[in-house]
Amino acid sequence: MRHKLFYTALSFLIVISGKAQLQKLVKQLAYNDSARLVTIFKDLHANPELAFMETRTADIVQKELKALGYETQSGIAKTGVVAVLKNGAGPVVLYRADMDCNAVEEVTPLEYASKKRMKNAAGVEVPVMHACGHDAHITWMLGVAKIMAEMKNHWKGTLIFVAQPAEETGSGAKAMIKDGFYDKGIPVPDYLFGMHTIPLAVGKIDNAVGVRMAGTDQINVTFKGVGGHGASPEFTKDPVVMGSNAVMQYQTIISRNIGAQDVGVLTVGAFQAGNSNNVIPASALLKLNLRWFNEATRNTLINGIKQINKGIAVANNLPEELYPDFDIAATAIPLNNHEVLTTRLNTAFEKVLGKENVLTNRPAFMPSEDFQYFAMAGSKTVYNYTFVGIANKDAVKKANASGKEFPFFNHNGNFEVDLSAIPLGTEIGVTAVMELLKIK
Repeated sequence: MRHKLFYTALSFLIVISGKAQLQKLVKQLAYNDSARLVTIFKDLHANPELAFMETRTADIVQKELKALGYETQSGIAKTGVVAVLKNGAGPVVLYRADMDCNAVEEVTPLEYASKKRMKNAAGVEVPVMHACGHDAHITWMLGVAKIMAEMKNHWKGTLIFVAQPAEETGSGAKAMIKDGFYDKGIPVPDYLFGMHTIPLAVGKIDNAVGVRMAGTDQINVTFKGVGGHGASPEFTKDPVVMGSNAVMQYQTIISRNIGAQDVGVLTVGAFQAGNSNNVIPASALLKLNLRWFNEATRNTLINGIKQINKGIAVANNLPEELYPDFDIAATAIPLNNHEVLTTRLNTAFEKVLGKENVLTNRPAFMPSEDFQYFAMAGSKTVYNYTFVGIANKDAVKKANASGKEFPFFNHNGNFEVDLSAIPLGTEIGVTAVMELLKIK
């Protein structure tokens, strides 16, 4: 009741004094909600879920958004959730947050650290952790949704919130769209907005114009051979040796086929073969991921992998039916922030954070995203993806003093979101959405 009385009084003052006090109201509401949001964040962090398995997280999201008066749909691409709030004539804004975690073992000393293990898509039990901040993304979204519902008299239009599965695999957004996302009564947005954690100090954001994240391919290569006794390799065709050869040769694509001033990354993230000391297996699986900014580089990487695979098969005198399998499991194009929209939002962000804390000239990131697939190709939709600092300020200073840019980085077991970033990230999110929907 006290919170509602505060909001009513402050809202009345805004009507009287104009829009100058709007940001003050946003800040007050974000920080007044801090305890609830931190509780949600800690719970999500302690209970991470892998791609397309985010059932618990999805249930929390739907329950929270439905209680706020949003029209919700769930089960899109297995676990995706969407919520819509229509508030008169105006723009359509889609705010997206991702839900899935990483197969990483947490090593932070946090009392709410993840100790969870679960079976991945292949049925293998792995440690799991929110090592990329998706727990913060969902928490921010729920905070933004609450404030926007409470501030309906300050904006007009349609607001859509999406909790997306499987960002880490690069397939969740496309899966939701393929599952009829825009055929379920969900309007195509004018503006698409999202935020991602970055281990900059809390209080800073990175939001530049143009290409901000690389394109990616997730590729599975299976080397096939002839298994046998480890003591008699002459009677086998050893796929472990073939795969090991490939891991080293793949890097020559980067060093000898891509120009020194161009950019590409080829990483072998997993090598899976056999289960016995004295048995040469019949196959070996290599899981690759590529990063690139243009199709020419992508084609060089893909063609190079295929040629190396074939060369290894020929060198091992394999028949064609045992040549390596090559499967592109997922692809995402580079993320490209819209110039006019990004500049507009940065002007609003500067009023919250100060111009010196809105960074607009940092280089693009090699990590990738699939957020941009909610912007329909050839449609009216333009998008912005903002990176929000979540690292403890003292930890950043200590890292900088030792010559490091960050105290930790994403996808590592020591990744840690400072709790002060929870209300601030919420305020930043509301600032962006309100800028696009506010009554002029």
